Amino acid sequence: MGADVNIKTIEGVYDAFSRGDVAAIQDVVTDDVDWASEAASSAAPWYGQHRGKAGVGEFFEAFGSTMEVEEFTPIAFAANDTDVLTVVRFRVKGRATGRTAAMDLHHHFKFRDGKIAYYRGTEDTAQTEAVVHG
Repeated sequence: MGADVNIKTIEGVYDAFSRGDVAAIQDVVTDDVDWASEAASSAAPWYGQHRGKAGVGEFFEAFGSTMEVEEFTPIAFAANDTDVLTVVRFRVKGRATGRTAAMDLHHHFKFRDGKIAYYRGTEDTAQTEAVVHG
């Protein structure tokens, strides 16, 4: 697959995320996908490594039960035949705390045989912790 096809796949993932359609995201990952936020912290329930389609579902369940997304706007894409890098403008509100945070997320996706085999996302973990725990 080429860079343009990979970007289209990620755009589809982002559209599915906006709709809350985790199954559509699971459809475009490999059976052994390695999915994680790049965070040394354990402050958020979705932090840590998740494996396989079920792990992707667990990641989004943990995120969605904790956070309400107020903005998710991709602002930049860069790609080659195997990788897509994105920057996303992001604003969330903690479901338990009512606190909000705004930041840029940086996502790295690696493809294998036309599917996402690897994902790492970075964020401002201090802001996330404040939103999750108050």
